[in-house]
Amino acid sequence: MSPSPAGIPPGGFKELGPVNWVIAKVGARGIRRPRFSLMNVLGQHRLLFPVWLPLSAYLLYAGKLSRRDAETVILRVGHLRDCEYELQQHRRLARSRGLDAAFQAKVFEGPDAEGLTERERVLITATDEFVVTRGVSAQTWRALAGHYTRAQLIEFCMLAAQYDGLAATITTLQVPLDFPD
Repeated sequence: MSPSPAGIPPGGFKELGPVNWVIAKVGARGIRRPRFSLMNVLGQHRLLFPVWLPLSAYLLYAGKLSRRDAETVILRVGHLRDCEYELQQHRRLARSRGLDAAFQAKVFEGPDAEGLTERERVLITATDEFVVTRGVSAQTWRALAGHYTRAQLIEFCMLAAQYDGLAATITTLQVPLDFPD
């Protein structure tokens, strides 16, 4: 089966405008690619993109959840939403944050995977519930609250929602992959 054409193809300078084009170029350098397709698509909304970007960057790079926990949530959301773009980007980033291929396989397997800590099981379970049911059960929430602060619990919800929405956006807009694998 051949890939379907992009719903909105990645744009260049004309479509992004000078500010978003520079941001997309910096992003592309960060992933060591000639283009960062997600930025070259979302950047075509010249006002929304620079407003969305700081929240996204905060959740990814500076949030109150550990980078390991954030990547666990993001990988699980990408897996649940079958979003290859999100998975391709975050498998790489997760490796740089200490989540090796064996651990990533456990994240994809789910909360019952052998070798997960209780905290990791609860985090994956909460992510599953949040994405699938649009909420977290009282039992799972209590377990999650046993491992995280109030601010981290709020951030967990925002992170899961951000990446669930991003996966839906990527899929709908048919953002092309950045890497050949």
